[in-house]
Amino acid sequence: MNFGKRGLQKKINGLESDSAKIGRWAGVTSIRAVLILVIAAAILTVCFIIGAYRGVIAGTPSISDVNIMPLGYATFIYDADGYELQKLNTAEGNRVSVSIEEMPANMQHAIVAIEDSRFYQHNGVDPVGMVRALAVAVSSGFNRTEGASTITQQLLKNNVFTSWTEESGFERIVRKLQEQRLATQLEAALRAEGMDPKSVILENYLNTVNFGAGAYGVQTASRTYFGKDCTDLTLSECAVLAAIPQNPTQFNPFIYPEENRNRQQTVLEYMLDQEYISEEDYNTALNDDVYSRISQIQESESEISPYSYFVDELISQVENDLIEKKGYTPVQAFNAVYSGGLSIYSTQDSQIQYIMEDEFKNEGNFPEVTTYALDWALSVEHADGELQHYSREMLQLHFRSQDPEFDLLFNSEEEAQSYVDQYKEDILLPDDEIIAERFTAAEQPQAAMAVIDPKNGHVLGIVGGRGEKTASLTLNRATDTYRQPGSTFKILSTYGPALELGVINLSTKVLDEPYTYKDGTPVNNADRQFHGKVSIREAIINSLNVIAVKTISQITPAAGFKFLLRLGFKNLIDDEDWDVRQPLALGGVTNGVSTLELAAAYAAIANKGVYNEPVFYTKVVNMDGEVLLENEPESRQVFHESTAFLLTSSMMDVITAGTGQDFRLTNMSLAGKTGTTNSYVDLVFAGYTPYYAAAIWAGVDISIELPEEYRNYHKKLWCNIMNRIHSGLPNKGFEVPSTVKSAHICKDTGLLAGIGCTPVLEYFDESQLPKEICTAHIPTPTPKPTPKPTKTPSPTPTKTATPTPTKTATPTPTATVTATPTATPTPTPTPTPTPTPTPTPTPTPTPTATPVPTEEPTEEPDPDEPSEEPVPEENAG
Repeated sequence: MNFGKRGLQKKINGLESDSAKIGRWAGVTSIRAVLILVIAAAILTVCFIIGAYRGVIAGTPSISDVNIMPLGYATFIYDADGYELQKLNTAEGNRVSVSIEEMPANMQHAIVAIEDSRFYQHNGVDPVGMVRALAVAVSSGFNRTEGASTITQQLLKNNVFTSWTEESGFERIVRKLQEQRLATQLEAALRAEGMDPKSVILENYLNTVNFGAGAYGVQTASRTYFGKDCTDLTLSECAVLAAIPQNPTQFNPFIYPEENRNRQQTVLEYMLDQEYISEEDYNTALNDDVYSRISQIQESESEISPYSYFVDELISQVENDLIEKKGYTPVQAFNAVYSGGLSIYSTQDSQIQYIMEDEFKNEGNFPEVTTYALDWALSVEHADGELQHYSREMLQLHFRSQDPEFDLLFNSEEEAQSYVDQYKEDILLPDDEIIAERFTAAEQPQAAMAVIDPKNGHVLGIVGGRGEKTASLTLNRATDTYRQPGSTFKILSTYGPALELGVINLSTKVLDEPYTYKDGTPVNNADRQFHGKVSIREAIINSLNVIAVKTISQITPAAGFKFLLRLGFKNLIDDEDWDVRQPLALGGVTNGVSTLELAAAYAAIANKGVYNEPVFYTKVVNMDGEVLLENEPESRQVFHESTAFLLTSSMMDVITAGTGQDFRLTNMSLAGKTGTTNSYVDLVFAGYTPYYAAAIWAGVDISIELPEEYRNYHKKLWCNIMNRIHSGLPNKGFEVPSTVKSAHICKDTGLLAGIGCTPVLEYFDESQLPKEICTAHIPTPTPKPTPKPTKTPSPTPTKTATPTPTKTATPTPTATVTATPTATPTPTPTPTPTPTPTPTPTPTPTPTATPVPTEEPTEEPDPDEPSEEPVPEENAG
């Protein structure tokens, strides 16, 4: 280096040169430009970050719209006495709400200690916790992480930002920022409203979180793992539950008790460090053998029992009412029922429901020989893309080509499956793909029954099939299956309407004779005989088909049909080519009726003629205690009280002397009517006591003739159930209304009994009391003998007056049913009696408590005969 005078001068000259100056200026300028660019970039970045942050914050939901209450609360159903009957929930909707006061302090402290130790100090966001979490992550080489989210943030994540499980990385950052913003706003808003924000947040958090094993919320978790309410949890149990939320699968005490045990100890250590518990509490909790209790609970847990037939129908009614009355969509109605936290107050009498289920499970009440009816369907996509559906009817036709008697009844499920497999082998091609298949083989014969409180239409019990119920929301034969009602319809479509219209009374005489429908088809009685003139009471007792068809012909099928609609039958077809026809008298309807509908219709007679629509619940209350639905049954007067009693009186005789004798109960009055359809396909009985109305159906699901050994089991079911239901109840009989009067009538003519008549006690509406006295049986006076003369030379014949027999009036029934049906019913007016010096009839007695005529009909049915003639095939619908 040259540091001499000449060298330095040279350097000075170089620095002062123009080129040097330009170079220095360029360098400085470049540095300045770089610095400006860096600063500008930094400013832009900061502005961008601030702008982005403000944009994210601006997108934060308004605190006024935020709902921190958890979604998916379980719905509870209660019986008529207020006892819990059923819990309804979806997989994530089984929470049971409890207040913070019901949560033990140890439970609150345990969750705070492990999840958010500074919960009571921060304002919703914990910067200290964030720094600590970062330090733990860095110090462990990011092998360990510690949550920085507060309980407030976690609550918002679960109940407000519910889609967090599907977030991308950027979306997670956005949600975290909005979560923090809302957390501070939430606590401030709660405080401003005068509430304790920590209590509100902790209550909702513990009602929200997932505790594993499908248990959401602390109350459900407590019931799941320990079989008790959370109020009764011990310290060790609280620590077990607090250990779960961080990873509900990994720390599930059922599946991984050791993993849970390790974290439980951590929870207890944190509680001790944070001075929530003492050393003694800590040691006691550690020494508690809590996991053996959890194991016992797990072993005792059985599979969830399927809903009862009652609950099945109840759910259907509530969902339908939410849609029709509240405007819910089907999805909304479903969510409300299964995860809306509703309280549904049902009408079920649990004792009655239990008795019914118990008897339907008892195989001793069913025929010894059991068969299985096939219900099967198949959907197939062929190689060309065509979708084709196959049914059990198609399967039946396939095998009937080989066996004309093939009827879809099998000796076992395995046999049914073998026929299905054979059919599939016959119809499927190698490239066909099965899209869906349904297969069930239900035990046969089947039965269904419904019991109703006549006073209010409350369904007290219902069973829709025999045996153990194996699934929820299955076929309910009492509500979903529509079958022919047989002669139970005679009361509802014919005799009730005819009595109500004043066309007949129970003493009206009608000629039982050969008779045909309009189309010429003969009407036959069950015994294939005709019985001459019989009263309406006798026709009901013996279930005479001819009299029923004659009577509906007189009032017209249209009139009877209108009464059926008012009695709640919804599947009838208002058409003369279908249901508005003469066979309606015998139960010949196209679509059939349900067992529940039949029970409700007979309940109307039991309820003095007032029909109540059958209901399964009284009210539905939401989580806020507000009544969401109030179920007042629709009521209407169908028959006068007197008509209802006259039907009751005649149907009591059905039980004591007619076709329903096998349905008699022990020490309890019963009125009812039998029904047997064509070829014994359906066996039906509907009736009522002073307490309950009920109907029972028996048959085979696929509507085939019942063999002789299958034709009586429904009688045994009925008697066993109804006798148990009425056990201990006093027999108070049926009340006679003030509008009903009794009178002794002539058994042969139906007029007031006179001299020589066989008197029978009968009941009448007071407006229809007969006034004419029968004179048909007055004996002819015997002529006096002619006296012989004592002293007369020549006998002179003495003129003796020949007694003239009294003219006997021809008895006329109050209303005569003609042999030929007419379009318009024309009742024959009751003749006005002409005053004659005839004997006074026997005084009318006061009716007794049990309104059964003291004189039983002399013509009793043969109990071995079927209850009535089936409806002809072409008229049975």
